[in-house]
Amino acid sequence: MIYFLVPYITDFFSPFNVFKYITVRTVCASLTSLFLCIFLFPYFIRRVKHLSHPKMLEFHQSKEKIPSMGGLLVIWSMLVANFFWSDLGNIYNLLLIITLCWLGLFGFFDDYLKLIKMNPKGLRPLVKIIGQIGIGFILGLILYYHPALNFSSRLYVPFFKHIFFDLGPYHILLTTFIMVATSNAVNLTDGLDGLAAGTILMATIAFGFIVYTVGNAVFARYLNLPFVPGIGETTVFCGSLVGAILGFLWYNCYPAEIFMGDTGSLPLGGCIGLLAIISKQEISLILVGGIFVMEALSVVIQVISFRTRGKRVFLMTPLHHHFELLGWKESQVVVRFWILAIIFALFALVTLKIR
Repeated sequence: MIYFLVPYITDFFSPFNVFKYITVRTVCASLTSLFLCIFLFPYFIRRVKHLSHPKMLEFHQSKEKIPSMGGLLVIWSMLVANFFWSDLGNIYNLLLIITLCWLGLFGFFDDYLKLIKMNPKGLRPLVKIIGQIGIGFILGLILYYHPALNFSSRLYVPFFKHIFFDLGPYHILLTTFIMVATSNAVNLTDGLDGLAAGTILMATIAFGFIVYTVGNAVFARYLNLPFVPGIGETTVFCGSLVGAILGFLWYNCYPAEIFMGDTGSLPLGGCIGLLAIISKQEISLILVGGIFVMEALSVVIQVISFRTRGKRVFLMTPLHHHFELLGWKESQVVVRFWILAIIFALFALVTLKIR
């Protein structure tokens, strides 16, 4: 909203012109979502505890007093921040907001069934996977066929300037796969106090830098990156996500007062995947989201090993539980995984220059 008011207000109040800059609006969006979460989470936590079924204690032996569904306020604060500070006419921002709401809705129903209706299984896995495939396929169709976007179907290889694969319409399938994979990988990571939120934070900061660079013709040319017109505006969305996660971490850090739940992990994971797709850094997503990849692979390896050999590779999956059973304290696992997430993100950013 502020973005659209800039041309009208600057005529008689020139300092207002500062809000046309992406960097300024990114900071404002970040602060908006941060303060909304900081100030509203205490009330939100009380309300969720009040709504929770009293017998939920039976399903949460070690963290029985901690409510879930914190992702609901994270999403709401992001939507408010984007309403005020982003260009809502930007197609990439709209796609991110649609993804946030779509996957957030599926995650909400899953948490609602577990928390309120006392259904420990939540939403059926088939329903969730259909929802993830659906949004991925729709996004792929829009990106590939939208006449105004002229979106490239090339898959660029990190470290190399001119090596790429033009997937053509198969890029739709790649988009679908990435959306399903990232949303589920982040969901698997959400198991310890602050673990998912902290790793999401690192990945979002990295992609905030990437989309700003790729959306700037000068920077993109200097770093030999594919220039994507209009994508720079999604930096504001990244800012809103960073602020919301920081506000959420205030109450989710050890010992947590609230969990993110599927309401947060599914849509935030999907948004990270979409940021990688629209910035043409699909392969670099493996580096930026290295922790998510490790968590997801640990589950896949465990299942394959047990079904083929009858033996387990890890003591327990996802991977963070393996280290807990090795004797690491919960806070140790979380902080060490955060450090790894920072290393992965920095390494991914270095690949932008080494080409």
